[in-house]
Amino acid sequence: MECVLSIIQPPQRFSLDRTIMNILKTINLVIGIMLLVCYFYQFVYIPIVIFAKNKKKYPKGIPHKFACLIAARNESSVIGDLLDSIKRQTYPAELITTFVIADNCTDDTAEIARAHGAVVYERQNKELVGKGYALDALIKSIGKDYGDVFDGYFVFDADNILDEKFIDEMNDAFSSGFEIVTSYRNSKNYGDNWISAGYALWYLRESRYLSHARSIIGTSCAVSGTGFLFSRKVKNKAGGWPYHLLTEDIEFSVAQITEGEKIGFAPNAELYDEQPVSFKQSWNQRLRWSKGYYQVFGKYGKRLAKGSLKGSFSCYDMSMTIMPAAILSILAALCNLILGTMIAVTQGITPELVRLVMGMLWGLYGTVFIIGAITTVTEWKKINLDPFRKIFYMFTFPIFMLTYIPISIVAIFKKVTWKPIEHHGSKSNLRVTEK
Repeated sequence: MECVLSIIQPPQRFSLDRTIMNILKTINLVIGIMLLVCYFYQFVYIPIVIFAKNKKKYPKGIPHKFACLIAARNESSVIGDLLDSIKRQTYPAELITTFVIADNCTDDTAEIARAHGAVVYERQNKELVGKGYALDALIKSIGKDYGDVFDGYFVFDADNILDEKFIDEMNDAFSSGFEIVTSYRNSKNYGDNWISAGYALWYLRESRYLSHARSIIGTSCAVSGTGFLFSRKVKNKAGGWPYHLLTEDIEFSVAQITEGEKIGFAPNAELYDEQPVSFKQSWNQRLRWSKGYYQVFGKYGKRLAKGSLKGSFSCYDMSMTIMPAAILSILAALCNLILGTMIAVTQGITPELVRLVMGMLWGLYGTVFIIGAITTVTEWKKINLDPFRKIFYMFTFPIFMLTYIPISIVAIFKKVTWKPIEHHGSKSNLRVTEK
């Protein structure tokens, strides 16, 4: 009988399975601790924002002359709404000049932009593709035709719509001394589906619990793709817009922060943009972002490390923003997949294995859920949906964020190029007044 049992389950194999199980437990524990250590400060941000007496209302600033920069590729369905929202600004119209670069367009984006009062440049370049190259070309064209006459430059995406006081609020922050200012990013189509809601909730969290918290404690913010302002000084020092990685906004932020620049935040400057609604589009966009993060870390990682070691919290903060979470999440996923499979092959899918893997997943889900729930509750009035859907999307938000794990893995190995996101003009969450 003993002989039969030894054949069915050799002691050596049982011991090896137990060892692998213990290794997996240890890995999950260590990764969990590392994530907590790396990102605990972001949880500290939450009470700082909630209980802060300083709401960052800047004093009325002196008027400045601004250029609005819009890089657009086949954006005929949305660009008119953006240009109209710029016209509706309470800021003096004579101090705003709007420029559009129709970049490799095959539709009537350029004609529509001209009809709405923008100065339009057209660019055809199939080799240097992407928003960064388009912005650089636009800035150089403006410099050639208009000279160095603008105090600051706004960057907008064609699908944006601005609150009517947006430029006023940004100018107040700009006048307070910041060379770069970012804004409160809301979404036009929060309620389209769980994908658009995932993006939208993340941007609300980013605005309130990252940018606002950073501004309260006096550290640097980061720009987030669109809705930001930089000064003539920053433009001239950089020689235009030499940021051409897949995530040119993060590259710009890191470059400026490592050079000692502090990015400000205007919490009352609100803009809306349109989020993807299909998983395919979302996958491609976030794949580009993930690849872009790797590119930025590869190019600026040493500078961020040096800055962090010298005591720059902003450098540390940006380091955490672009790298550790993705790497640690990938490591956790791969270890659970590989070691869990090894155990399952020899022992079968045991209750202990299920508890271990599900415990890791539920831990990630629960953490992200708490972040999303806090954001939803505090930003409740910023979400123009019925209460049921607001609450429902709190539960889908962690699922959306967890899909970043396979995306981040694929981004390591796959060659990624810049591709435009198709916009349709959805406005399910729009709260600004349209005339």
